[in-house]
Amino acid sequence: MGKGGCAVAAKQDMVSVLEKEREEKVQNQPKFYWAHDEEPHRRRKQEILGKHPSLKKYMGIDTSTKFKVTFWVAFQLLSLHLLQGAPWYTWLFCCYTLSGSINHMMTLAMHELSHNLGAKGVTPNRFLAILANLPMGIPAAASFKRYHMEHHKFQGEDVVDVDIPTEWEGWFFHSTPRKVLWCLLQPLFYSLRPLAVNPKEPTRWEFINIACIIAFDAAIVYVWGVRELLYLVIGTLFGMGLHPVAGHFIAEHYVMHEGQETFSYYGPLNWLTFNVGYHNEHHDFANISGKHLPDVRRIAPEYYDAIPHYHSWIKVIYDYIVDDGISPYSRTKRVTMETKEIDALRARGGLVK
Repeated sequence: MGKGGCAVAAKQDMVSVLEKEREEKVQNQPKFYWAHDEEPHRRRKQEILGKHPSLKKYMGIDTSTKFKVTFWVAFQLLSLHLLQGAPWYTWLFCCYTLSGSINHMMTLAMHELSHNLGAKGVTPNRFLAILANLPMGIPAAASFKRYHMEHHKFQGEDVVDVDIPTEWEGWFFHSTPRKVLWCLLQPLFYSLRPLAVNPKEPTRWEFINIACIIAFDAAIVYVWGVRELLYLVIGTLFGMGLHPVAGHFIAEHYVMHEGQETFSYYGPLNWLTFNVGYHNEHHDFANISGKHLPDVRRIAPEYYDAIPHYHSWIKVIYDYIVDDGISPYSRTKRVTMETKEIDALRARGGLVK
């Protein structure tokens, strides 16, 4: 057989292996939605740019991000000072409303910075992300960047995209009371799921991140006390749990309208979240900062206004909890990589180290 014939045979063998693995995974996890094509946003981006090339002028950094991050970190420190001696009910109220909202906002600053949209160069964005991570009290910035880049490039890919709940989550959290518990425990699943599904060897940036958080937490305890550190840490857990801003976790990719796997939210909480609600726009143009995502919709409304979207994250949470047809299984998965390709990606440390 000539070289051409060998190449064709090899390609057929590769396709057959992929198809077999896909079939096996679909059979083992039949309750998820399964797509048999590549993630949709790469194609959408090319098509939208072909019709609206003016969008290119919005690509690049938002220089105001570093000022927003600095302001809200300072605000959290001021809150610690002002709440000293406050009664427990005032402390708890502020922990849920202020600390929860601000620390969730800082997770979305980390999201923005993971795309290198806050400053020129990768390293300044990494340090800005660690700065945003400080008031959360729990190290997250470095690892988040590594997993989030894979979520974009391999959206829905089984094993690789750890944003998707596990089979166990879908099996266990199926009733209304259990889905309430799932929402409350989202911080736990977001931190532990990657370690179980797609573990990575820590890099120097994880160690830098951990060291900075430990030093910051120790300084908080030294200057103000343990209660104030708990205000930050519990605020993080509140803000990522059953909280209005945390509605974006569900709204972004949970299939509430079959045939669509990414959804946008056009409501006022975008003001607190770097416009992460413009999520179709973000996945279509991950190199456009949150500041300009509304411009994407304004310039190319035919790609966004006519598809299902939301105006309330609170309603998204409510619908998720009470609708028996929606559960952790309500996510779109795909198999476009062979197991050996996934293993090779993991051996390299992932897309980003």
